Formats: sequence, structure tokens, C-alpha cells
Amino acid sequence: MAIEAETEQDRSKRHYQRTLFDGVAPLYEASRLGYPTDIVEFAVTTAALGRHSRVLEVGCGTGQLTERLAGFGFSLTAIDIGPSMVAEARHRLNGPDVEFQVASFEDFPAAEASFDLIVSAAAFHWVDPEVRYRKSAQLLRPGGWLALLDISEHYDDPFGAALRDMWVARSDGRGAWVKRATDTEVITGTGWFSEPIHRTYAQRMARPADVVIGVENTRATSLSWPDDVRRGFTEELAHHLELQRDVRLTQHTSVTMARILRRPD
Repeated sequence: MAIEAETEQDRSKRHYQRTLFDGVAPLYEASRLGYPTDIVEFAVTTAALGRHSRVLEVGCGTGQLTERLAGFGFSLTAIDIGPSMVAEARHRLNGPDVEFQVASFEDFPAAEASFDLIVSAAAFHWVDPEVRYRKSAQLLRPGGWLALLDISEHYDDPFGAALRDMWVARSDGRGAWVKRATDTEVITGTGWFSEPIHRTYAQRMARPADVVIGVENTRATSLSWPDDVRRGFTEELAHHLELQRDVRLTQHTSVTMARILRRPD
């Protein structure tokens, strides 16, 4: 079964880094984009959800995806480990449509077969790899779906190339990134889900330079740097963008979905 192995060092790093976003919740809310309507509607249609379907969002952050899901009238529960993140999300929605909880997915209490859809946007990799798919399979109703969304920004050169060099210069491995199994590979290997469906969307856009600086300063890696390193990174970013009012980029958004076949033994 293709559950990802994790060393103690990796586990400690993951546990530390996943708490860092809560300290920059307002900046995260101000700079991070939400998810395109097309990809959200694809997930909802594929899962054949209707009004009052039970949906669990894992790692809701400041509520960008939560807000879109709430518009469908689902019975929606949104969880995040960061109290400041959840406070931002509550402020964004400001209504009774969503039940928010400050909780990790590992500790979230729910009965088996409780949900028609479990969805996580750029957050599922922060969950214990021994728990992610097993607990999802336990909590999904027969015929229910798991949906994993991701989003990334690809900046036009020359800024894109300069930014890549900045990340590599500050990385422990000097750019020798570890290759990990894809969501599709891991989901397939569990034997609990159907063959995953994968869709990718690309959108051209321009974003203000100060917002781009905010995005790059709300990534787990930059948040984990010492203050002086992060300050130097921000100054270098500002230097590269000082003559640019807007930054051109392509936003890539993806969704990987799989239907529950059986619960774990």
C-alpha cells in the first residue's frame, strides 16, 4: 500500500511548518487568491452533490474555498488548526451557513460515513500521511468523494527566473528538491478509492507587486526562515519589482478526485 513514509525529521518539520500560517492570517487573506469557479463547479458536479449534502473542508485557511462551497447550500463543516485563520474565515462568511472548528484533521471527531465529500485545498499534505487517506475513507459515505485542490503561480520571466534563483539560494539542498509521490499515485495505492480523476486549469492574470510580495511571504518555507533571512528575501523581492506596478503570471489550479470504494479494515 503506497502510504508515504515519513522520517521523524520530516514529521517534526511538518508539524512545525503547518502552524506558521496562523501568524500571518491577515496577510494570507489579503494576498492569496481564491479558487476559480470552474474548478469548484467541476468538483461539485463530479461528486453529484445537492443541497444539504454533507461536506467537510480540511484546512479551510481564511475561507476562500469555504465561501464558494457555502454558496451551494451544503451542510458544510470547515476545520483548520489555526485559530486566527478560522477567525478570518468566520469574518469572511459572517453567517450561520458553515460550522467552523479549530481542529486538525487527525483530531477532528466525526462518526464513520458522515460526509458526501471531503475537500482540501493546498492543505492535505500537512496531515499525517498515516491518517490522510485512511480517515477520509472512514468518514466518507458509500459513493462519497475525496477532492484535493492545489494552486500555484508561475511568474513571467525575467522575474520568474529571478525568483527561482532566490528560492534556490536559500534552500538547504540548493535546489535539489525531494521527489514525492503524487496524490494520484498514493490514492490509487491505498485500494480504498476509485481511479482518481485529475483536472488542471490555467488562467493568465496580473497582480500588484505588493501582493506578489505578500504571496511569497506566506509560504511555509519563507515563514520558517530566521527573521534576517526573511527580511533579506523581502528586500530582494522589492528590488526586483520596484519598477513593476503589476506582475504577469499564469495561475495553475488543479483538482484530483476519487470516489470511496471500501473502508479500511
